[in-house]
Amino acid sequence: MKKILAAAAVAGLVGLTAACSVSAPAASETTPATSAAAPAQASPSRSSASAEPQTSGTREACELFNSLYVEYRVAAADRNAYEDVYRAARDVKDNYSGNLKALFTTLGALAIDHSSVVSSGGEPEQASKDAVRDAVFANAGACTAEGVTLTL
Repeated sequence: MKKILAAAAVAGLVGLTAACSVSAPAASETTPATSAAAPAQASPSRSSASAEPQTSGTREACELFNSLYVEYRVAAADRNAYEDVYRAARDVKDNYSGNLKALFTTLGALAIDHSSVVSSGGEPEQASKDAVRDAVFANAGACTAEGVTLTL
């Protein structure tokens, strides 16, 4: 059962990594056909940006991630502590979007992965660790710009 849960967490991370990857659209996709079309394209972008679930700022997200990661690190061999980190990350992830959301999604997956193997003295899957590392690197610039250094 624990291996199935861990496999599901890793599969979720793979899906999240693919969903969170950002690629620039081709120039032909971004070039409006006429100058009249440009305002129509800009308007939905602004309205969708304001509809984003990001209720807190980047600084707060970065500081919260750091504090949750500290909780994860001190959980040692306590399954309940890992599950507490998972629940905390799950509860706040929808407050953010994009790369900031990935910080909490990947940390939650790592914590639940670790929770599933802690009783046997095992380690979480490397893919879980890599996903957290990638999310930290993806947010490092934005967090540093806000005066917060993300730690692993």
